[in-house]
Amino acid sequence: MTSPPSAAQRARGRGRLSARARAGRSVIGDLHMSGSTKLLFPRAEAALQAVLLNTSGGVTGGDQFALEAEALPEAHLVLTTQAAERIYRALPGQPGVVDTRLRLGAGARLDWLPQETIFFDGAALDRALSVDMAGDARLLLCEPLIFGRHAMGERVRDLRYTDRIDIRRDGRLIWADRLALGGDAAARLAHPAVADGAEAMATIVLAAPGAATQVEALRGILPERAGVSALTPELVVIRMLAIDGFELRRHLCPILRRLSGADLPRPWMI
Repeated sequence: MTSPPSAAQRARGRGRLSARARAGRSVIGDLHMSGSTKLLFPRAEAALQAVLLNTSGGVTGGDQFALEAEALPEAHLVLTTQAAERIYRALPGQPGVVDTRLRLGAGARLDWLPQETIFFDGAALDRALSVDMAGDARLLLCEPLIFGRHAMGERVRDLRYTDRIDIRRDGRLIWADRLALGGDAAARLAHPAVADGAEAMATIVLAAPGAATQVEALRGILPERAGVSALTPELVVIRMLAIDGFELRRHLCPILRRLSGADLPRPWMI
C-alpha cells in the first residue's frame, strides 16, 4: 500500500558532529548523518569548519530536521550552511520543524553562522535552537531572516513562524529569545513599531569572557537600523534590520568578521 502524497513529500534529516582538539588543531571527533542532512568539510584549518547541506532543497510542511553539534574542550568548531535555507508553502497545521542543539566544553569555541533563512508566502516553520556552554567557552551566533525576496517583488502575506533561542552557561539560562510572526507578515513588518518596512533582519549574539569590550567598536560600524547592547560583561546582542537580503549581508559580513577575528566561511563569499 502506497503512502498518501502528503506523507511521501515529507523530508527527514538528522546530523551529529563533534570537534575535538588535537595537536593545535580541531578535528572531527564524532560524525553521523542521515536522511536529507549532509555535513561537508571543505578545507583543513586550525578550526574545524563544517557546512550543513539540506539535500531536499528546502523545508516545507511536515519536514523534520535535527542537528546536534559539540565543540569539545579547547576545540573550535565553525558551522555554516551551503546556501540560504528556503521555507516553502505548507498545509495548515503542518509546519516544518527544525531543532538545533549546540554544546561547548571548557575553553571551547563555536561559531554558528548559517546563511539566511528565506520565507516564501504560505510558509510554516517551528524552529528551536538551544546552546549549553561552559563558563569560559566562546559562542558567536548569527541568525539572518528574509521575508520574501525584495528584488523579485515577493511579499509574504501568509506566514506561520515560531522561533526559540536559549543559551545556558554552566547550566544557567543567560539568554532566552522568542519570535512569533503569523498571518500577513508583510503588513506586520511594515508597522513602524515592528520593522518599519524592513523585510530582512538578523540577531547576532556574542557570549564570551570580556564580550562587552566590543560594544563601542561595534557601534562605530553598525548601520543606522541596528543596535547593540551588553546585557552582561559576557553577553552582547545585536539586532539589525534591512530593506532586503543584499543590504543585510552587506552590513553583516564586516561585523561577523570582526567578532570572529577571521574570514567568513567560504559559502558566505559565493
